[in-house]
Amino acid sequence: MSIRPYILAETNWKNVKETKFDVAILPWSATEAHNYHLPYSTDTLECDHIAAESARLAWDAGSKVIVLPTVPFGVQSGQLDIPLCLHINPSTQAAILFDIAQTLQLHNIKKLVILNGHGGNDFKTIIRELQPKLKIFLCALNWYVAAPPKQFFDEPGDHAGELETSMILHIAPDLVLSLDQAGSGKEKRFRIEGLRNGLAWAPRQWTKISNDTGVGNPKTATGEKGKQFSIATSKKIAEFLVELSKADINDLYE
Repeated sequence: MSIRPYILAETNWKNVKETKFDVAILPWSATEAHNYHLPYSTDTLECDHIAAESARLAWDAGSKVIVLPTVPFGVQSGQLDIPLCLHINPSTQAAILFDIAQTLQLHNIKKLVILNGHGGNDFKTIIRELQPKLKIFLCALNWYVAAPPKQFFDEPGDHAGELETSMILHIAPDLVLSLDQAGSGKEKRFRIEGLRNGLAWAPRQWTKISNDTGVGNPKTATGEKGKQFSIATSKKIAEFLVELSKADINDLYE
Protein backbone atom coordinates (compact mmCIF):
# COMPACT_ATOMS: atom_id res chain seq x y z
CA MET A 1 0.00 0.00 0.00
CA SER A 2 1.48 3.34 -1.04
CA ILE A 3 1.05 6.49 1.03
CA ARG A 4 -1.58 8.86 -0.28
CA PRO A 5 -0.23 12.34 0.58
CA TYR A 6 -3.73 13.86 0.46
CA ILE A 7 -5.04 11.58 3.26
CA LEU A 8 -3.96 12.92 6.67
CA ALA A 9 -4.32 9.53 8.37
CA GLU A 10 -1.80 8.02 5.93
CA THR A 11 0.71 10.79 5.41
CA ASN A 12 3.48 11.88 7.77
CA TRP A 13 5.21 14.90 9.21
CA LYS A 14 7.93 14.74 6.54
CA ASN A 15 5.34 15.27 3.80
CA VAL A 16 3.15 17.67 5.77
CA LYS A 17 5.93 20.09 6.68
CA GLU A 18 6.92 20.34 3.00
CA THR A 19 3.38 20.97 1.69
CA LYS A 20 1.27 24.09 1.77
CA PHE A 21 -2.31 22.82 1.77
CA ASP A 22 -4.98 25.02 0.23
CA VAL A 23 -8.13 23.12 1.24
CA ALA A 24 -8.98 20.77 4.09
CA ILE A 25 -11.84 18.29 3.67
CA LEU A 26 -13.70 17.08 6.75
CA PRO A 27 -15.94 14.09 5.99
CA TRP A 28 -18.82 13.91 8.49
CA SER A 29 -21.01 10.83 8.64
CA ALA A 30 -23.05 8.88 11.19
CA THR A 31 -23.21 5.48 12.85
CA GLU A 32 -26.66 3.97 12.43
CA ALA A 33 -28.69 0.97 11.30
CA HIS A 34 -29.11 0.59 7.53
CA ASN A 35 -31.90 -1.90 6.95
CA TYR A 36 -30.94 -5.51 7.76
CA HIS A 37 -28.26 -5.95 5.11
CA LEU A 38 -25.88 -2.96 5.34
CA PRO A 39 -23.34 -2.22 8.09
CA TYR A 40 -23.72 0.48 10.73
CA SER A 41 -20.64 2.09 9.18
CA THR A 42 -22.34 2.64 5.81
CA ASP A 43 -22.22 6.44 5.95
CA THR A 44 -18.59 6.42 7.11
CA LEU A 45 -17.49 3.98 4.39
CA GLU A 46 -19.17 6.16 1.77
CA CYS A 47 -17.67 9.39 3.13
CA ASP A 48 -14.19 7.88 3.33
CA HIS A 49 -14.39 6.60 -0.23
CA ILE A 50 -15.83 9.72 -1.86
CA ALA A 51 -13.50 12.04 0.04
CA ALA A 52 -10.44 10.01 -0.96
CA GLU A 53 -11.42 9.68 -4.62
CA SER A 54 -12.36 13.35 -4.93
CA ALA A 55 -9.12 14.42 -3.26
CA ARG A 56 -7.09 12.10 -5.51
CA LEU A 57 -8.53 13.68 -8.63
CA ALA A 58 -8.03 17.20 -7.26
CA TRP A 59 -4.46 16.38 -6.20
CA ASP A 60 -3.65 14.96 -9.61
CA ALA A 61 -4.94 18.24 -11.09
CA GLY A 62 -2.43 20.15 -8.96
CA SER A 63 -4.57 21.17 -5.98
CA LYS A 64 -3.08 20.73 -2.53
CA VAL A 65 -5.99 19.25 -0.60
CA ILE A 66 -5.93 17.22 2.60
CA VAL A 67 -8.64 14.84 3.81
CA LEU A 68 -9.10 14.82 7.58
CA PRO A 69 -10.32 11.73 9.47
CA THR A 70 -14.07 11.21 9.15
CA VAL A 71 -16.28 12.18 12.10
CA PRO A 72 -18.40 9.02 12.50
CA PHE A 73 -21.15 10.48 14.73
CA GLY A 74 -24.19 12.40 13.49
CA VAL A 75 -27.58 13.73 14.52
CA GLN A 76 -29.85 10.76 15.31
CA SER A 77 -32.57 12.42 17.37
CA GLY A 78 -35.28 10.54 15.46
CA GLN A 79 -33.59 7.17 15.99
CA LEU A 80 -32.90 7.16 19.72
CA ASP A 81 -35.02 4.03 20.17
CA ILE A 82 -32.88 2.03 17.70
CA PRO A 83 -30.01 0.37 19.60
CA LEU A 84 -26.53 1.75 18.88
CA CYS A 85 -27.63 4.53 16.55
CA LEU A 86 -25.13 6.93 18.08
CA HIS A 87 -26.45 10.47 18.50
CA ILE A 88 -24.73 13.81 18.96
CA ASN A 89 -26.56 17.13 19.04
CA PRO A 90 -26.10 19.90 16.45
CA SER A 91 -24.64 22.03 19.24
CA THR A 92 -22.01 19.34 19.79
CA GLN A 93 -21.26 19.34 16.07
CA ALA A 94 -20.84 23.11 16.21
CA ALA A 95 -18.34 22.82 19.07
CA ILE A 96 -16.33 20.12 17.31
CA LEU A 97 -16.34 22.02 14.02
CA PHE A 98 -15.23 25.25 15.69
CA ASP A 99 -12.29 23.55 17.40
CA ILE A 100 -11.14 21.84 14.19
CA ALA A 101 -11.59 24.97 12.08
CA GLN A 102 -9.73 27.12 14.59
CA THR A 103 -6.84 24.63 14.62
CA LEU A 104 -6.65 24.58 10.82
CA GLN A 105 -6.71 28.36 10.84
CA LEU A 106 -3.66 28.38 13.13
CA HIS A 107 -1.93 26.17 10.56
CA ASN A 108 -2.65 28.69 7.81
CA ILE A 109 -5.18 26.56 5.95
CA LYS A 110 -7.67 29.03 4.54
CA LYS A 111 -10.57 26.83 3.32
CA LEU A 112 -12.49 23.97 4.92
CA VAL A 113 -15.06 21.81 3.15
CA ILE A 114 -17.42 19.68 5.23
CA LEU A 115 -18.28 16.60 3.16
CA ASN A 116 -21.58 15.47 4.65
CA GLY A 117 -22.77 11.88 4.28
CA HIS A 118 -25.82 11.75 6.56
CA GLY A 119 -29.24 13.24 5.93
CA GLY A 120 -29.76 14.07 9.59
CA ASN A 121 -26.75 16.41 9.59
CA ASP A 122 -27.38 19.99 8.51
CA PHE A 123 -24.42 22.36 8.66
CA LYS A 124 -25.99 25.50 7.21
CA THR A 125 -27.07 27.03 10.52
CA ILE A 126 -23.85 25.93 12.19
CA ILE A 127 -21.76 27.63 9.50
CA ARG A 128 -23.86 30.78 9.75
CA GLU A 129 -23.06 30.89 13.48
CA LEU A 130 -19.36 30.02 13.25
CA GLN A 131 -18.21 31.87 10.14
CA PRO A 132 -18.23 35.37 11.73
CA LYS A 133 -15.94 34.01 14.46
CA LEU A 134 -13.37 32.55 12.08
CA LYS A 135 -11.08 33.67 9.27
CA ILE A 136 -11.04 30.26 7.57
CA PHE A 137 -13.67 29.89 4.84
CA LEU A 138 -16.32 27.28 5.68
CA CYS A 139 -18.63 25.47 3.27
CA ALA A 140 -20.52 22.19 3.21
CA LEU A 141 -21.81 19.81 0.58
CA ASN A 142 -23.83 16.59 0.60
CA TRP A 143 -21.83 14.12 -1.48
CA TYR A 144 -24.87 12.02 -2.44
CA VAL A 145 -26.45 14.78 -4.54
CA ALA A 146 -23.29 15.95 -6.34
CA ALA A 147 -24.27 13.77 -9.32
CA PRO A 148 -27.96 13.26 -10.24
CA PRO A 149 -28.95 9.96 -8.57
CA LYS A 150 -31.83 9.28 -10.96
CA GLN A 151 -29.39 9.01 -13.85
CA PHE A 152 -27.88 5.95 -12.18
CA PHE A 153 -30.66 4.32 -10.18
CA ASP A 154 -34.27 3.31 -10.83
CA GLU A 155 -35.28 4.14 -7.24
CA PRO A 156 -32.36 5.73 -5.35
CA GLY A 157 -34.16 5.62 -1.99
CA ASP A 158 -33.61 7.80 1.06
CA HIS A 159 -31.78 5.40 3.38
CA ALA A 160 -30.24 1.97 2.67
CA GLY A 161 -32.09 1.78 -0.64
CA GLU A 162 -30.73 1.18 -4.12
CA LEU A 163 -28.21 4.04 -4.02
CA GLU A 164 -26.55 3.23 -0.71
CA THR A 165 -26.68 -0.52 -1.23
CA SER A 166 -25.01 -0.12 -4.62
CA MET A 167 -22.34 2.09 -3.09
CA ILE A 168 -21.45 -0.44 -0.38
CA LEU A 169 -21.57 -3.30 -2.89
CA HIS A 170 -18.89 -1.32 -4.75
CA ILE A 171 -16.84 -0.14 -1.74
CA ALA A 172 -17.09 -3.02 0.74
CA PRO A 173 -19.09 -5.92 -0.74
CA ASP A 174 -17.98 -8.34 1.99
CA LEU A 175 -19.95 -6.29 4.53
CA VAL A 176 -23.28 -6.63 2.66
CA LEU A 177 -25.65 -9.48 3.44
CA SER A 178 -27.39 -11.13 0.50
CA LEU A 179 -30.22 -8.94 -0.70
CA ASP A 180 -32.81 -11.62 0.02
CA GLN A 181 -32.15 -10.83 3.70
CA ALA A 182 -32.90 -7.11 3.24
CA GLY A 183 -36.21 -5.60 4.24
CA SER A 184 -38.39 -3.91 1.65
CA GLY A 185 -37.50 -0.40 2.85
CA LYS A 186 -41.14 0.61 2.59
CA GLU A 187 -41.79 4.07 4.05
CA LYS A 188 -44.82 5.26 5.96
CA ARG A 189 -45.44 8.92 5.21
CA PHE A 190 -46.99 11.76 7.20
CA ARG A 191 -50.80 11.88 7.21
CA ILE A 192 -50.72 15.69 7.18
CA GLU A 193 -50.57 16.94 3.59
CA GLY A 194 -48.31 19.91 4.31
CA LEU A 195 -45.72 17.69 5.96
CA ARG A 196 -46.03 15.08 3.23
CA ASN A 197 -45.56 17.48 0.29
CA GLY A 198 -42.77 19.56 1.85
CA LEU A 199 -44.73 22.71 2.71
CA ALA A 200 -43.74 22.14 6.32
CA TRP A 201 -40.96 20.10 7.86
CA ALA A 202 -40.67 18.01 11.02
CA PRO A 203 -38.18 15.27 11.91
CA ARG A 204 -39.37 11.73 11.31
CA GLN A 205 -39.53 9.17 14.12
CA TRP A 206 -37.73 6.37 12.35
CA THR A 207 -39.33 3.32 13.94
CA LYS A 208 -42.75 4.69 13.01
CA ILE A 209 -41.93 5.20 9.33
CA SER A 210 -39.96 1.99 8.66
CA ASN A 211 -40.19 -1.58 9.89
CA ASP A 212 -36.60 -2.43 8.92
CA THR A 213 -34.86 1.00 9.33
CA GLY A 214 -34.58 1.29 5.55
CA VAL A 215 -36.34 3.85 3.37
CA GLY A 216 -36.06 2.72 -0.22
CA ASN A 217 -36.05 -0.64 -1.99
CA PRO A 218 -32.51 -2.12 -2.25
CA LYS A 219 -33.40 -5.13 -4.40
CA THR A 220 -32.10 -3.77 -7.74
CA ALA A 221 -28.79 -2.53 -6.33
CA THR A 222 -25.53 -3.61 -7.96
CA GLY A 223 -21.88 -2.87 -7.38
CA GLU A 224 -21.53 -1.63 -10.95
CA LYS A 225 -24.21 1.02 -10.37
CA GLY A 226 -22.35 2.09 -7.24
CA LYS A 227 -19.08 2.28 -9.15
CA GLN A 228 -20.49 4.48 -11.90
CA PHE A 229 -22.21 6.78 -9.39
CA SER A 230 -19.03 7.00 -7.34
CA ILE A 231 -16.98 7.96 -10.40
CA ALA A 232 -19.43 10.70 -11.44
CA THR A 233 -19.76 12.00 -7.88
CA SER A 234 -16.03 12.11 -7.20
CA LYS A 235 -15.37 13.89 -10.48
CA LYS A 236 -17.94 16.57 -9.73
CA ILE A 237 -16.65 17.18 -6.21
CA ALA A 238 -13.05 17.21 -7.44
CA GLU A 239 -13.91 19.93 -9.93
CA PHE A 240 -15.28 22.01 -7.07
CA LEU A 241 -12.18 21.37 -4.95
CA VAL A 242 -9.88 22.46 -7.76
CA GLU A 243 -11.83 25.66 -8.30
CA LEU A 244 -12.01 26.37 -4.56
CA SER A 245 -8.29 25.79 -4.09
CA LYS A 246 -7.52 28.46 -6.69
CA ALA A 247 -10.06 30.96 -5.36
CA ASP A 248 -9.23 34.07 -3.36
CA ILE A 249 -11.58 33.98 -0.36
CA ASN A 250 -11.47 37.77 -0.26
CA ASP A 251 -12.71 37.99 -3.85
CA LEU A 252 -15.49 35.40 -4.25
CA TYR A 253 -18.11 37.46 -6.06
CA GLU A 254 -18.38 38.82 -9.58
